[in-house]
Amino acid sequence: MAPAPVPPPAYGRVFVDKQSPKAYHALVQTSEAVRATAADAGLDRLLVELVNLRVSQINGCAYCLDVHTRAALRAGETTRRLGTLAAWRDTELFTARERAALALAEATTAPSDITAQDSAYAAARAALTDDEISAVIWVAITINAFNRVSILSKHPVRGPGA
Repeated sequence: MAPAPVPPPAYGRVFVDKQSPKAYHALVQTSEAVRATAADAGLDRLLVELVNLRVSQINGCAYCLDVHTRAALRAGETTRRLGTLAAWRDTELFTARERAALALAEATTAPSDITAQDSAYAAARAALTDDEISAVIWVAITINAFNRVSILSKHPVRGPGA
């Protein structure tokens, strides 16, 4: 007998992670592999969270912004840097390595901008190893996928005590 379908939320969206748990579990497994790849490449947790946050900002994913802001703060990120992340190019708060990773994450999120891709790769080549470049791209690809799951499911961001 097939499992009962998951009822849609009150606002009519299907939580695709709940409706198709095998597919979602495969995405979680991919995320775990990417996290290990990033660690093996030498990317620290703060840099990974900056990439997750910047991609989520571009995509407008409230759920992932909430999750990864809290994760970045737990990892030691400052509120000042988090508050200026959307305008990172206009600050002196981010290292050359972080700037290269953020540009590469943005180019991964908007791959049709070939000029941005070329510029991001040039910066990445100057600041990151091949393993780090690959890991940043995989982190960006994975958070882009999670953003789509949460945006299209309209995962709620609830207030304190909810």
